[in-house]
Amino acid sequence: MTTDPSIGPLPPARLPPRPADCHKGDFGTVGILGGAPGMAGAALLAGRAALACGAGRVCVGLLDERLAVDPLAPELMLTGPGRVLELPRPACLVAGPGLGRSSAARAWLAAALALDHALLLDADALNLLAGDGELLDRLRGRGRPTLLTPHPGEAARLLGMDTAQVQADRQAALARLVDLGRAVVILKGAGTLVGAPGSPAWQNATGNPGMAAPGMGDVLTGLVAGLLVQGMFPLDAARAGVWLHGAAGDAALASGIGPVGMAAGEIIPWARQLANSSLVDGPSN
Repeated sequence: MTTDPSIGPLPPARLPPRPADCHKGDFGTVGILGGAPGMAGAALLAGRAALACGAGRVCVGLLDERLAVDPLAPELMLTGPGRVLELPRPACLVAGPGLGRSSAARAWLAAALALDHALLLDADALNLLAGDGELLDRLRGRGRPTLLTPHPGEAARLLGMDTAQVQADRQAALARLVDLGRAVVILKGAGTLVGAPGSPAWQNATGNPGMAAPGMGDVLTGLVAGLLVQGMFPLDAARAGVWLHGAAGDAALASGIGPVGMAAGEIIPWARQLANSSLVDGPSN
């Protein structure tokens, strides 16, 4: 798998302009499965990011059901994990942000793998998959689009190697992950790589060291899912979401936010602005 030099720094796909008679149902539904006790913030960040890049509805299924509303994004529909498995089409279910590694988390992941929806697996969903032959078989047997978004440590666990080995040859690790999951893979890190079965790898050029902060991966996950449910093909949504995520971090940095102390939630408004200026064809009606 080699980097395709024909793919430049901008995302290779765009969203169509919104017609005057559109409604929220035209722009898909993102479900977020995660948010175990003490980790609800991860699921909320992913949900907020999906809203910011245009998903029509976002439903957050929290394992910790004590939270009734997100005060910073009351548009998010907060519910239990069972309800989030019942998404209307078109939909993408995200599993992993703040999911934890409990037996209940594994059971919810197994249920998610059986769904007839696009599925994005991040964070603890990837940790639960690592070394679990039954779950890996379910992953490989899926007939619907699947995306994996590991950072180097999660990639190492999935591949049965150490993080230094992943970082020593990120192209090779990406190729192995694509084969392992038969999925679109985003291998995060400086110069994030995106690959898919039968497609050359693409390396992102946006982003900065200020983005080495908690929750940044959750925001990326929400952006990719939000683009996917609006009609982008999975590989296009992955590339565009990665570019948008990094570009939003760069815009935040240029505005005086960071690099020290840049917070994941601070880049979401920049992602919304850039999505409208760079990812939408033609004027909005």
